[in-house]
Amino acid sequence: MFKLHSALEKDTIGIGRFTLCRLLLMNDANYPWFILVPEREDVTEIYQLTETDQRQLVRESSTLAAALAQAFQADKINIAALGNVVPQLHIHHIVRYRADPVWPAPVWGKLPAVSYAETALSTMLNTVKSVLDGHVQFVI
Repeated sequence: MFKLHSALEKDTIGIGRFTLCRLLLMNDANYPWFILVPEREDVTEIYQLTETDQRQLVRESSTLAAALAQAFQADKINIAALGNVVPQLHIHHIVRYRADPVWPAPVWGKLPAVSYAETALSTMLNTVKSVLDGHVQFVI
C-alpha cells in the first residue's frame, strides 16, 4: 500500500491528485515549488514504474510545468528527481526567475525555508486551482 514518505509529509502541503501522482506544495514561500509523487509502493526510480505509469508521469509533469509557467510567468521551470535524501520517487517542479535570490544556482541549501503565511498560502492554492482545474482532484 502506498504511503507518503515522512519527510515529504512534514515538509509539504497536500494539494490534490492527478491520475498517477499526488500533488504537493513545498512549504517554502521562497519559490513556487511543487512535487509530484507517483502513488506506487516501493518505487525509488522512474524506470521502476510500468511503461504505462512512466508515460502518465510525463503527461502529469508536463501538464504541471505548463500550468506553472503560465500562472507564474516563469523564466524557467526546474524539474528534478533526485532522491538523495528522500528515497521515495518524487519529482520537484520549481518556478525560477532570473531575478530570484539564487539564480542561476540550484535552490537546495541556498536559503532557509520560509513557511507560507495563511494569506500567501491561500493565494498560492487559489492560483494553482485556477490553472489545474480539470486536471487535478483537489483535496483542500
